[in-house]
Amino acid sequence: MDFENIVIEKDNGLAKVVINRPKKLNALNKATISELHTAFKELNADAEVQVILLTGSGEKAFVAGADISEFAHFSEEEGATLARKGQEILFNFIENLNTPVIALINGFALGGGLELAMACHFRIAAANAKMGLPEVSLGVIPGYGGTQRLSQLIGKGKAMELIMTASMIDAQEAKEYKLVNYVTSSEELHSTAEKLASKIMKNSPVAIGAAISAVNANFKEGVNGYDTEITEFGNCFGTKDFKEGTTAFLEKRKPNFPGA
Repeated sequence: MDFENIVIEKDNGLAKVVINRPKKLNALNKATISELHTAFKELNADAEVQVILLTGSGEKAFVAGADISEFAHFSEEEGATLARKGQEILFNFIENLNTPVIALINGFALGGGLELAMACHFRIAAANAKMGLPEVSLGVIPGYGGTQRLSQLIGKGKAMELIMTASMIDAQEAKEYKLVNYVTSSEELHSTAEKLASKIMKNSPVAIGAAISAVNANFKEGVNGYDTEITEFGNCFGTKDFKEGTTAFLEKRKPNFPGA
């Protein structure tokens, strides 16, 4: 896979996707969003990839926001289309991927950058990270799912405050609000993520995908999460992973999941 704005590394079931626009603080433009969609689609289809790590190049930013120059003169209709397409091809796409995606927030994650991190299944932040949704200071609101995911993660009241004040929070505050799972030093960010990924990779990739679907169902309007859980639970019984997992347990050995 050859890309202009991102770099991909793969090793022993782990894929790293690095947004590589350091001069723009890794800001999201249309081309980068399109490349990320293609990359995640291909990695999700790769049976050897069990966990995906997403981060930004350099030490200053995960993603400092969207590329404002691309939409500063948009009409109302163009703005709505921008948000709709972006959510569809990237943000919602990542959230519903059945391969786990972990965001490694290595600096500023603002606006579309924080929205991208929140679309991942969970987040780890370096101690120097700063996060926020400053869109109202530009006369607009978050358009890539930020109003929805932030309130889901940290609660309505605090989400309202952060969005309305356009404030930034540091990594420790983000952990206290449960926006990120862990805070590490910049030097330990990748090793911490890799340790968590290695724990995930010991388990059934089919069951993990089913669990992602079931958890996400709880946050979808008109969907009964319990029903989704029951369906996904039942589906697991028809998989080779279930047969291997239960057989290994009964035989008192470690399972070797085929991922099917």
